[in-house]
Amino acid sequence: MIDAIRNAFRLPDLRRKLLITIGILVIYRLASHIPVPGVNRQALAQIFESNQLLGLLNILSGSALSNFSVMAMGVYPYITSSIIIQLLQPIIPALEALGKEGDAGRAKLNRYTNYLTIPLALLQGFGQSSILSQPVVAGGERVLAEFGFGQYPLATISILFTLTAGTMLAMWLGQLITEQGIGNGVSIIIFGGIIAGMPQNVQQTAVQGGIGQLLIFAIVTILTVVVIVVVQEGQRRIPVQYGKRVRAMRGNRLMVVGGQSTHVPIRVNSAGMIPLIFAGSFLIFPSTIASYFLASQTAWVAAIANFVNRMFSPQYNWYWIFYFFLVIAFTYFYTDVVFRQQNLPETLQRQGGFVPGIRPGPNTEKYLNKVLSRVTLVGALFLGFVAILPWVVQLIFGTTAGGRASSTLLISSTGLLIVVGVVLDTMKQLEAQLLMRHYEGFIRR
Repeated sequence: MIDAIRNAFRLPDLRRKLLITIGILVIYRLASHIPVPGVNRQALAQIFESNQLLGLLNILSGSALSNFSVMAMGVYPYITSSIIIQLLQPIIPALEALGKEGDAGRAKLNRYTNYLTIPLALLQGFGQSSILSQPVVAGGERVLAEFGFGQYPLATISILFTLTAGTMLAMWLGQLITEQGIGNGVSIIIFGGIIAGMPQNVQQTAVQGGIGQLLIFAIVTILTVVVIVVVQEGQRRIPVQYGKRVRAMRGNRLMVVGGQSTHVPIRVNSAGMIPLIFAGSFLIFPSTIASYFLASQTAWVAAIANFVNRMFSPQYNWYWIFYFFLVIAFTYFYTDVVFRQQNLPETLQRQGGFVPGIRPGPNTEKYLNKVLSRVTLVGALFLGFVAILPWVVQLIFGTTAGGRASSTLLISSTGLLIVVGVVLDTMKQLEAQLLMRHYEGFIRR
């Protein structure tokens, strides 16, 4: 691995990609420490201890929400926008047609996603700021003392525009990494924020539980990483046979081509960590809308808002049950979207390939969908269990789902899956780049 990294830095173009990725991450981390004006740091720390919903938002923001910086919303509005566009594709024929037009169609869909991100960022910025402008239970202080269109219209507009601009900057930096660097930019930005918070978790664990507890947490974390890697790399191989064809060559010669055997890998978890992010974003949306009406003067409106806010709060069991089933649903949904984009049955038929014992065409498509559904069930249940792992530990040990003892990990289960997925994806991209240049990669074969 050390030799592979050394070879990667010796290649000018690959070294440039790596340095661009690292440089953009440094810029994002610096920007995530620039706070929005008027933030009460002490009250912010207190509300993070009492509101576990902000913990997931903090992960999606790359740990910028804990400082309520200009990057406080991170790329979450962009993720929400992507979910909406993907959900609308099967419903709106024009969007579905764009998805089949190759790079040009995907570029248009990405442009629509960027446009939709702006109003969603304004809405989320208002929701988060409304939550943080409420008095903290512990002392009655507010994180944002000057927020509200009634008393502080200019300050409110300034905060919303600052947060929206931070989101657009984060989205642009992520797209720069995707185009000019290595890996998926949005995932790498989230990855950088999770890793940045790990030293603090290690220090907190060592201080509160001692070296013994730190070693136990480290061992559990390593074992969890091993299980995640095994499931992430697991696949079902579908055998594919290509028929022999006779091709005329120059000089009236005939040559037999084809006839080789290969396989189509169907991964246990084809969706990666995307369903966790999608499900978390979906669960955040109702509480964000409800936060607009928590301080309503109408009693029944405030009561409904409080009910919705409680139902979609990690402090209650219903949240984790919703989370589990949403992760399973989004795993099937995203896997089906990716599989349809590949259009594998038609590609095999066009290239003369077939699955032994299965007729080409609709029968092959039906067979592949059946296998995909069965294999995806294992991956969906695994992702669902990873999502609710803090809640399961809470039920077993009787601790709070947001506490350090409840996770028994140095990184949250969701964050750990994101980290492992991003590392594997980035390593595979580096592996492909090195093999293209006839260098030995990371993975020994």
